[in-house]
Amino acid sequence: MRGVKKKTKLPHQPNKRKRRRREKKNPTPQTPESPAAAAMDPSSAGSGGNSLPSVGPDGQKRRVCYFYDSEVGNYYYGQGHPMKPHRIRMTHSLPARYGLLNQMQVYRPNPARDRDLSRFHADDYINFLRSVTPETQQDQIRLLKRFNVDEDCPVFDGLYSFCQTYAGASVGGAVKLNHGHDIAINWSGGLHHAKKCEASGFCYVNDIVLAILELLKHHERVLYVDIDIHHGDGVEEAFYTRDRVMTVSFHKFGDYFPGTGDIRDIGHSKGKYYSLNVPLDDGIDDESYQSLFKPIMGKVMEVFRPGAVVLQCGADSLSGDRLGCFNLSIRGHAECVRYMRSFNVPLLLLGGGGYTIRNVARCWCYETGVALGQELEDKMPVNEYYKYFGPDYTLHVAPSNMENKNTRQQLDDIRNKLLDNLSKLRHAPSVQFQERPPDAELPEPDERHDPDSDMEVDDHKAVEESTRRSSILGIRVKREFTENEHKVQDGRRVTSEHRGLEPMAEDVGSPKQAPPDANAMAIDEPGNVKNEPEGSTKLLDQPAMYHKL
Repeated sequence: MRGVKKKTKLPHQPNKRKRRRREKKNPTPQTPESPAAAAMDPSSAGSGGNSLPSVGPDGQKRRVCYFYDSEVGNYYYGQGHPMKPHRIRMTHSLPARYGLLNQMQVYRPNPARDRDLSRFHADDYINFLRSVTPETQQDQIRLLKRFNVDEDCPVFDGLYSFCQTYAGASVGGAVKLNHGHDIAINWSGGLHHAKKCEASGFCYVNDIVLAILELLKHHERVLYVDIDIHHGDGVEEAFYTRDRVMTVSFHKFGDYFPGTGDIRDIGHSKGKYYSLNVPLDDGIDDESYQSLFKPIMGKVMEVFRPGAVVLQCGADSLSGDRLGCFNLSIRGHAECVRYMRSFNVPLLLLGGGGYTIRNVARCWCYETGVALGQELEDKMPVNEYYKYFGPDYTLHVAPSNMENKNTRQQLDDIRNKLLDNLSKLRHAPSVQFQERPPDAELPEPDERHDPDSDMEVDDHKAVEESTRRSSILGIRVKREFTENEHKVQDGRRVTSEHRGLEPMAEDVGSPKQAPPDANAMAIDEPGNVKNEPEGSTKLLDQPAMYHKL
């Protein structure tokens, strides 16, 4: 099969029928006997709990769907802002040239409607997002402050349509998983900082929470995993008192946006021990990261036994990110996708942060290949954004030699603490039988997207270079500007970004602290999810990028 490496015959192949019978009787995800050992053995990559290989002909048997809007590159946060929706268009061009789109069902998302968004967000907040414009914002100063719409989360043309588009794609992906697909991808989603009543960290609408609510209509338990460098505070807060959703976040912790995600934050009431936080320090590399990720996630899958998994793949945890300070390679980042894929549980892959956009495109293209069970060639095919990827024009880039401040003892202590917390969960929670709410009434995204419909570079809103630096106001501002490349400042690594051939201004962010509100959300029960009547809204420009996700 084209693009697939030739593999030797897998062991125990004659026992496939017996294995399938066993799986039907016991569909619980299988985890490695020794997750810690698997994590430390590079040869075990992707082997945890898998019944299908991650690479090879069998890997292509996964039913994968992919959501993309061709107008994605038209949304623009403003001059000098680090969040650049243009990166989604740039990302999309690579799977197209690698021939991956032909192996998936590709859909244009339908925009989420007001009431779809109000399943989580407050009505007055949604009304504000729908009505505010750059021209009218000065007349709504009080509401701007109330809803935290500020420098990090500015008002821009098409803001509400942007929110509708990326949220509609994530909810649409959840609907597809509920109806038989194995993996759904929405790289424009993953805006994990948005709260019920306010914007935060480049995020306005929390598409992740909305997608999880949709998945809970069909699954007793849903697992959320976040590998963005920033803590997934908005999602954790939404389900902090509930036991049907477990949230696991691997993030930089300390004087860093959003300031939450302490290892001692474990959930509250019914949700106690259902929130796991993995606090990390600067410079963590692939080996150190996987020494935590695999044993922890292996145990989570064993104990929690989710019916579906949502994986937020924020690419600001990569080495060299403008706003990040980790040192992961693209392969190391994608190993998390490969590992979670290996459990054969319905998987929703979302984007997130990522501010060195050429590396964001590289990463999410490679992870699209992982989802399909394809190993992509390192030499990049010619594409519309080829100049971005010089001088090597390769898919992978080498990590830097920055110091790894995560000591072996620290990593061992974190792993042991979290595994101990998981041991206190005696069994997966059950849900009392009740009538299932109807699926989201978003129109079926049955229009096959033309892979070549948006293959023109959109430069009409090119960003002018800026050397201005913004000061960090506590943990409320997530970004700062710099003109230096690959410079480490105060534990935050900044890298210059380019759009086309022009250097782009960089912004770094520092966080806003928002401790989980134990009483904020009681919305993960299917019975509490409001069904939305037909009332479609006009789709404007495009997807969303995450505020320092």
